[in-house]
Amino acid sequence: MTSSPKKRKASKGTVQVKSSNNRLQLVFSYGGQRHYLSLELPDTVVNRRIAEAKAKLIEADMAFDRLDPSLDKYRPQSRKDQAPLAQTDAPLANIWEQFVEYKRPQCSPNTMRSTYDGPFSSYVDRLPTYDLSRATEIRDYVLVNIPLDAGKRFITRLSACCDWAIEADMIDRNPFLGMAGKIKKPKSVATDGLNDINPFSLQERDAIIQAIETDQFCPARSAYKHSRYTPLVKFLFATGCRPSEAAALYWENISRDYKQIDFSQAVILTETGRRIRKGLKTQEKRSFPCNESLRALLKSIKPEEAKSETLVFPSPQNKFIDLNNFRNRTWSTVLKGLGIEYRKLYQTRHTFITHALETGKLDAKDVARLVGNSPEVIYKYYAGKKRKLEVPEF
Repeated sequence: MTSSPKKRKASKGTVQVKSSNNRLQLVFSYGGQRHYLSLELPDTVVNRRIAEAKAKLIEADMAFDRLDPSLDKYRPQSRKDQAPLAQTDAPLANIWEQFVEYKRPQCSPNTMRSTYDGPFSSYVDRLPTYDLSRATEIRDYVLVNIPLDAGKRFITRLSACCDWAIEADMIDRNPFLGMAGKIKKPKSVATDGLNDINPFSLQERDAIIQAIETDQFCPARSAYKHSRYTPLVKFLFATGCRPSEAAALYWENISRDYKQIDFSQAVILTETGRRIRKGLKTQEKRSFPCNESLRALLKSIKPEEAKSETLVFPSPQNKFIDLNNFRNRTWSTVLKGLGIEYRKLYQTRHTFITHALETGKLDAKDVARLVGNSPEVIYKYYAGKKRKLEVPEF
């Protein structure tokens, strides 16, 4: 006689979506009690999505000790009994807070810090109203008080938030639906893809490297030296890699003959400090072939005792390099001292791409492979944009 399989219980803090008599129900434990909440919805694909959204809401409320013990907050309501769009128990601020917690397990810590917990939550805090029936006023405020690109992305997130709230039976409709698509950039902005691309000239590049290498503009009688960053700066200008990719390089990513670099990860800043994120911004990994000068640089900086897991560009404490500290103490100081217009460290990447194209030895597709962009991006934002055009005789 075979025993029937045991039913698995939901682990602590999680909510299971089950089907009983073709009706969906949520099952979870809280406060030492087992709860069964019927949603009174047929078990369909669409209703499953609604149930999963409610489950995420309950999980978030349990995690923050704000679960409604009566469970009324999570029970389905008939349309005729529902309050108007801007319910008093679910204004925009409250919906946004729960939406952020819904997104948290789906996003990387870096995305949460740089998007949901960071600027967008700050924008929500500054809104003049949380009344969803006044969505157009919210839009007008955003257009006046937030940069256009960021404002459009923010409206898009608000729309996604409201879509989620509809599935969670918190509101009836999305007042931001389609609103972001109607926000248009002025033609002068929309057609200018080079606003943030301002490469250094080769003369500027060489002056920056020399100033860092010779400790120019270091504070008098200070133990801090710019020169310890010379290899990093040379490397960034020589490869066009993203600074976060350079910070994540280990010697195992460099071939033994120094002919190839494998970029496959980046350093990101999280709430618990710097850590490695596998994969790159636009691809899983890419290989970069080293020319003679880059091979010589790598040979010159590799410690004799280096192991495969030794960082190529470590901090003085042999941890991940603090790029913010470098920008503040060295990069900004040197550019100011040289009288060079300040540009972000990321402009080393734009510098490599621009001058690689201008040699005429590599086409846009080749450069795209080297730096991990698509050929379309290279054609649109770099190819031909920085070259001096000459009309041939014909």
